[in-house]
Amino acid sequence: MKKIVILSAFLSPLRSGAEACAEEVPLALADQFDFTIITARMRRDLQKKDKLQGKIPVIRVGFGCTFDKWLFPFLAPLAVRKIKPDVIHAVLETFAGLALVFCKAPKKILTCQTTNRSFLKGFIVKKADNVTAISTALVKIIKPYRSDQIVKIPNGIHVQDFEEARKRIKKVPGRILFVGRLEQQKGVDILLRAFASLTPNPSPEGRGEPPSPFGGRIEDGGIALRIVGDGSQKKLLLKITTDLGISDRVEFIGWVSADKIAEEYAAAEIFCGLSRSEALGNVFIEAQAAGCYVIHTNVGGITDIVDKGGAGWGINLDEDVIAEAAKAINESLGDDHLLKRASESGITNAQKYDWKDIAEQYAKLY
Repeated sequence: MKKIVILSAFLSPLRSGAEACAEEVPLALADQFDFTIITARMRRDLQKKDKLQGKIPVIRVGFGCTFDKWLFPFLAPLAVRKIKPDVIHAVLETFAGLALVFCKAPKKILTCQTTNRSFLKGFIVKKADNVTAISTALVKIIKPYRSDQIVKIPNGIHVQDFEEARKRIKKVPGRILFVGRLEQQKGVDILLRAFASLTPNPSPEGRGEPPSPFGGRIEDGGIALRIVGDGSQKKLLLKITTDLGISDRVEFIGWVSADKIAEEYAAAEIFCGLSRSEALGNVFIEAQAAGCYVIHTNVGGITDIVDKGGAGWGINLDEDVIAEAAKAINESLGDDHLLKRASESGITNAQKYDWKDIAEQYAKLY
């Protein structure tokens, strides 16, 4: 059985979007290859040797502090040398990508995951035998550094989790959802201002309810925004919410565990993500899988993955994003026919992104 080392500077419980690939691919292919994941330790309470979900060996290098990510490019190759793998697969062209440069193996694969980092990107990309990228936008960024083909393989989701959540959870009329890191890149400040500018819809078709202004909490018949996630901008976003006078209609949920996140999506009618940049945006796949109407900016890889047949509404960054987002929410809420069509379209589109199918694309490279 082929020995494969996955390099990822971060791993659960410090996993985010990029690291999903480092975990889900070996878990899906554990019966085909002999995997080991090498990651930075980052915290003293994390064991140096562990197993991911009791299946995949994990080696953590470093001293158990945040500085470990900077040491990772130099410590990971030492751990790789002991394993003598047939293939090394680095996920993310930053710390893991640089570690790959210093490693030796018959085959070296790099998966590019970010449009926000350019430091040493060309140098790192040139050193891999095979390069994959998660979106068309990222392929275009990397192409100048490679004369050979760059394989586009998106990240994935567990489709079944969202199917089960849709069966258990009913949509809450008027609920709008955001899921993601509370960072400037994600445009949550834009979303809050768009939400604050909403106007009443005089004819909520198909609901059998009298017209009501978009105000109050959901239980009072109005609309409400739930913001799931944490990050460095949380205090600023809470202040913006207060200043806009919408604190009674906006709820900051904080971090939600993976086993509960599908329920958040399933309960929402609309998912609104107004990112300023996005290499791919797994949350947009998740939202479609849960049957949400998806309002998004046309940036990065988002346009690759949101169904063009009617699952949502795309906004260009050179437009008045606040006004366009408010318009999109206004025109979709209350239109049950539109929401139903979009839900069906998005659910069908999301089937293409199941981790089992994504992992098989990596199996061919291995």
